[in-house]
Amino acid sequence: MITAEQCRAARGLLDWTQAELARRVSISVVSLRAFEGGREMRASNLKLLKLTFEQAGVVFIPENGGGAGVRLAKPRHAE
Repeated sequence: MITAEQCRAARGLLDWTQAELARRVSISVVSLRAFEGGREMRASNLKLLKLTFEQAGVVFIPENGGGAGVRLAKPRHAE
């Protein structure tokens, strides 16, 4: 799953507002705001958030002792 911090960071990388992300995932802005503020979100909605970000090019970095994070995927070059 993803954390609230990863969600905020991924939105920042994509320059998406909460309203934009909520629209793309089909959840309410209120639910997204609550999640980013520290409240729990349904697992099904978390999966949709992660999938939406991944489709937009965000890569989720696991905890692995260094802290979870996000980055943009390297662009693929045509061969």
